[in-house]
Amino acid sequence: MLYYNKSIETATYDEMFHLQSYRLSKTVRRAYDNVPLYKQRIDAAGIFPEDIKSVDDLRKLPYTQKKDLRDTYPYGMFAVPRNKLVRVHASSGTTGKQTVVGYTQNDIDLWSECVARALVAAGTTEDDFVHVSYGYGLFTGGLGLHYGVEKLGATAIPASSGNTARQITMLQDFGSSVLCCTPSYALYISDVLRQQNIDPKTINLKSGIFGAEPWSENMRHEIEARLNVKAFDIYGLSEICGPGVSFDCEYQNGLHVNEDHFLIEIVDPESGMPLPDGEPGEVVFTCISKEALPLLRYNTHDISSITHERCECGRTLVRMDRITGRSDDMLIIRGVNVFPSQIESVLLSVGQIEPHYLIVVDRQNNLDTLEIKVEMSLAAFSDKIRGLEELERRIRGSLESVLGISAKITFVEANTIQRSEGKAKRVIDNRKL
Repeated sequence: MLYYNKSIETATYDEMFHLQSYRLSKTVRRAYDNVPLYKQRIDAAGIFPEDIKSVDDLRKLPYTQKKDLRDTYPYGMFAVPRNKLVRVHASSGTTGKQTVVGYTQNDIDLWSECVARALVAAGTTEDDFVHVSYGYGLFTGGLGLHYGVEKLGATAIPASSGNTARQITMLQDFGSSVLCCTPSYALYISDVLRQQNIDPKTINLKSGIFGAEPWSENMRHEIEARLNVKAFDIYGLSEICGPGVSFDCEYQNGLHVNEDHFLIEIVDPESGMPLPDGEPGEVVFTCISKEALPLLRYNTHDISSITHERCECGRTLVRMDRITGRSDDMLIIRGVNVFPSQIESVLLSVGQIEPHYLIVVDRQNNLDTLEIKVEMSLAAFSDKIRGLEELERRIRGSLESVLGISAKITFVEANTIQRSEGKAKRVIDNRKL
């Protein structure tokens, strides 16, 4: 099975354009009629819902921001009566109020198909046992993958996160062939396997579907080597639906966007103007088939680029590059823009270190400082001082070449940087900005 929905995944440009345009016009009318904020914004823009006839009219619409969901908390952005909802999810709310999202039964069905497409693109079939280690609950990861697995007809193992030793026993005993979790948790599982002297080749895993946090191509290679799997990226966010907005295929050359449901734009962070293919900028989505929460031009602030070139796998869906970070997570250090994913990529390309690190930013005497704490294996940590000094110079030189600024490299012993069973915390910024 190469595709879950071949007619959509290999649709021609004209077929997709007409489908998108029809769904967009219907969605704008529904949002205008049922969401007070959208009526207010569209009126203020001096346009009418009837003015949005095709995808070409998308730029006439105003942007939506996460702040809008928080200002209308909890249900002010819903376009259906509450008795039509079958489920509610919410973000963690670590930087403010939770963003609450709702789903009708039709929303759940289309979300499940989006995930099923991702699973098939990663080589999953009805015969697979899929170990879901994303968190269940208000977080969309666990139930999102779970329903996609069931939609495909494969077998879901709802392991959730935590109790890693027990999860490894389940991986061994239940014959799990596909692992779904965050990239950082996949690394943690590999650490525990090593500690227990378990060879990953003795486990039945063939692939892993990892998402919910930015991760580099070098991190992919590290996971594949440690767990003896092929590692696939999956992207999503709760406001748009959850995991399954876009996904890797076997060629791992960009994530295919389920653009029959989600229109993607890349816009300049400063001007808000759309950017052409290949230019990195902020990712903006418009939901064109969701009933409960039909967001229009929602700025995710994730950084990526897109291409409309046909993929070798045969899918014609627009592809987005892997997320390098968020514009609001970007660190500005001594006037230089730095993304944690850039640091991760450099560290893992050097070798001789563990794939666990912590970025510490501070300000001393009005000058920004950057320290990167890097875990060493026990063997490397006990190496000769001269060897460690040479490794430190190599890392520092590579980082300065890529970032354009210097950093202090601090080696720490293995297993001293805190592990995460969900999204990893990679940055501590002690500056008072």
